[in-house]
Amino acid sequence: MTLITLGPEGTFSHDLALMIDTEINLVPTIGRVFSKVLMTGIPGLVPLENSEAGGVIATMDGLMQYSVFISEERYLKIHHMLASDSSLDRISVIFAHPQSHDQCSKYIDELGLPVIHTESNAASALAQKKRPGSAAILSQTLADSSGIPVLKRNIENNQDNITRFIVIRKEPSMENNPEKCSIIVDPGENRAGLLYDLLSPFKETGVNLTRIESRPSKRCMGNYVFFIDLQCEGAWKEAVDRICAITRVKHLGCYHLTGDNPCR
Repeated sequence: MTLITLGPEGTFSHDLALMIDTEINLVPTIGRVFSKVLMTGIPGLVPLENSEAGGVIATMDGLMQYSVFISEERYLKIHHMLASDSSLDRISVIFAHPQSHDQCSKYIDELGLPVIHTESNAASALAQKKRPGSAAILSQTLADSSGIPVLKRNIENNQDNITRFIVIRKEPSMENNPEKCSIIVDPGENRAGLLYDLLSPFKETGVNLTRIESRPSKRCMGNYVFFIDLQCEGAWKEAVDRICAITRVKHLGCYHLTGDNPCR
């Protein structure tokens, strides 16, 4: 099986992909992962949320935009390094992906240096190589492959820093006993009691929600969609049917966790 994920080599996505498969197709953006999954039918691996920085916007937008399905989830412990060709006292700027910046914000604030955001950790490494007196926030793998010395290890805010990844496919998974289901609820309105109406069916059927997060619908200010992950327990199918009866719902699939969940 070939797997499509965010490149170039050395990204956390690439590190996890190598644990899953040996044939990796690397693409430059998360959006490109989604489009290529639809074009080729090859599964893709994308980060969905981080325990420190929250949801990955590019992935959430991809789930809204593309007709793909989640077939499994995986967890990866994340450690960040400050890397540079210069000594720490000669650094005047740091290159970092926004998620990496958020996950290492305490250390960066202590340094008091300006941060320039990049599209990926790999782009941070490339930018650092081109600009003397700069540093980059990288994984150990990427620092090694880029030949950039590590100045400070494990600079993340939380040493239990974890990213949840999902495998996306063109067709839904046929799991007989899934652990979790994901949906996007698009009410198309903003009114008093809206969230109560959307969440009541889960409470009344005894279904636990493991995640709920909003994103702008991109239609107008104040209009949102809601990403909901629910455990497949109790009358969860009834709960989802009740939501579908009152608003628009996009089914993202029912699936299982592959590997261990470090949070349990």
